[in-house]
This record gives sequence, structure tokens and C-alpha cells, in this order.
Amino acid sequence: MRAAIYWAPELADPLHAAGSAWLGRDAETGARLPQPPLPGIEEITADARGYGLHATLKPPFRPARGYAALREAVAGFAARQAPFDLPPLAVADLKGFLALRETAPCPPLHALADAAVEALDAHRAPPGEAELARRRRAGLSARQEALLARFGYPYVKEEWRFHLTLTRRLAPGEAAVLRPAAEAHFAGVADRPRRVESLCLFTQAGPGAPFLIAERFALGG
Repeated sequence: MRAAIYWAPELADPLHAAGSAWLGRDAETGARLPQPPLPGIEEITADARGYGLHATLKPPFRPARGYAALREAVAGFAARQAPFDLPPLAVADLKGFLALRETAPCPPLHALADAAVEALDAHRAPPGEAELARRRRAGLSARQEALLARFGYPYVKEEWRFHLTLTRRLAPGEAAVLRPAAEAHFAGVADRPRRVESLCLFTQAGPGAPFLIAERFALGG
């Protein structure tokens, strides 16, 4: 089993429904959903669909001390964090992927991700050699290599970028079609301010299984 600490929209937030429909799966219920009628969208969203609509705070890891201990730690961590306002989101290009990203700086958001990476790291089992090799194939900087060694993932701390992934990496012709479609799909939904009031513990039962929201924890600081 793997676990991850993610932010995901609240169920009452229209972004939950819109994002789940775009990806074709609801990470809360696991239900498959009809997607917009766009060429190739099922394949283009396949990887993102497996992870569910989310923004990563602490990347996926194998729990080192068991699920019950991890759950207790996540609950305690969430209780110590203060809710905050998230800027409006917009469809953006992130290294060839389409993603929803913040439209203005949000220091509390970055602070929450940094704190999650640090505070819950005792519950992360070290990655295996195959996983490390796969990460290194991307061509890491010296700082990213140091972060991989320390936290098991190269894109944390100052290398972290808030994003809700919507597609795989797109060819220019695909992006020319998909980006306007995504902007239309999320119009009036992503671009409204919202409150970050909880974080989610996602779990993956085994290799290739979809990630699901195991539990939401209210921020209570």
C-alpha cells in the first residue's frame, strides 16, 4: 500500500465535480464518470485519473509504521494547521502538462506543503533502488538529488509547484485543442476564491490501483 497527503476540493465545491468529470473518476467514491467529448481524452487523462483530482502536499510513499499510526499523525498534523484562502485557479501549461494552478502567490499554501513533507516524514519508508533510478532518469539538479535523498522525492520544498494535473504531457497539436477545452470546462468554477479547510489522506491499495480519498482531516490551527 502507498499513501499520500493531498489537497482536494471539498465535496460541495463545484471544482470537485468539474475536475472529477474531466478526469473521468471521482476519487472520493471511486466511481467512473463520463468525460467531455474530446478526441483521445480517455488516454490523455489516464495517468492523472489514477491519482485522482488533487494537489500534492506530501508525495506518495509506503507507510513505515502502519496505516493506523499514519492516520493518527495526519490527524494531529491537520489539527495544528490554520485554514487559509486559496487564490483563484486557472488552466496553465506546466512543462507540457495541463494543470490547474494558483493565479497569485499564496505563502500559506507553500508553508503547508513544506510542513507536511517535514512533519510526516518519520512515517515514510525509504524508496527502493528501482524507484530512485526512475526518478533520476528525469535528469535531476544537484538540489533535486539532495531532496530525493532526504525526502524520497525531488520536487519538494523550493522545487514544489502547486498544481492539479489534468493531462499527460501534450504534443503542441494536442495542447492547441485541449487547453481551450479545459479552460471552457473549468470556466466559472476554478477561478473563484476558495478556502483551504482540510487536507486528504489518499491511499493506493497496490501497484496500478487507483488512489482514493481514505479520509479528510479538517485544519484546526
